[in-house]
Amino acid sequence: MGTEVSTSPTSLIDQTVVPGDVVLDLSNMTNQTIKLGSGLRQDNDAISAMRAGKLRYTKPNKYWVESSHKRYIPRPEDAVLGIVVDSKSDNFWVDIKGPQLALLPVLAFEGGTRRNIPKFEVGTLLYVRIVKTNTGMNPELSCTDASGKAAGFGPLKDGFMFETSTGLSRMLLSSPTCPVLEALGKKLSFETAFGLNGRAWVHAAAPRVVIIVANALMNSETLSGTQQRIMVEKLLEKISE
Repeated sequence: MGTEVSTSPTSLIDQTVVPGDVVLDLSNMTNQTIKLGSGLRQDNDAISAMRAGKLRYTKPNKYWVESSHKRYIPRPEDAVLGIVVDSKSDNFWVDIKGPQLALLPVLAFEGGTRRNIPKFEVGTLLYVRIVKTNTGMNPELSCTDASGKAAGFGPLKDGFMFETSTGLSRMLLSSPTCPVLEALGKKLSFETAFGLNGRAWVHAAAPRVVIIVANALMNSETLSGTQQRIMVEKLLEKISE
């Protein structure tokens, strides 16, 4: 039997593409509206890559090329991990790994008023949402979601923060849960927070669990789903010996 060549748009998803690769053929995708994210361009019916990276897809219809960078370019609605570097009467200055420091207004918290302004020391780790970015201006942050609720945003106490690439951050935030997190979560109890700016935070009652989880996450970037599960099994075997 001859092998059937897939012309479906799913065949290249999560695969590495390079500039010029045709990743989607719209003539095969009748009656579908698609959204093109960064790294893709359209020429008639052909959608091609403009940069090297992995082709990604999110439901219902968005495609983009994800390049893994150390440098982070802030975008509105991104959830990021920031470090407080200074505190003023109206704002906290926060390092989010971008080209400029970001501003977190002292009232940008759920139920924020002048009476209950939070006090953050320099070095405090925060899980924050980017509200707006304008060229030449410092990005603005908030510790609430779009409806004004805390929704998990705020200070991350204790735990261990480590730097990752932006590509690994996106993988760890993907839905459904990426295999490395799923495999770890079945055997260990821990909390995590991931920022699209290439920072990750892990907290657990036992320090050795933090080390295992952090190592597994850092090792997972170049592995397939199956390889991630095997790696976690091997790590867990070592600690049970």
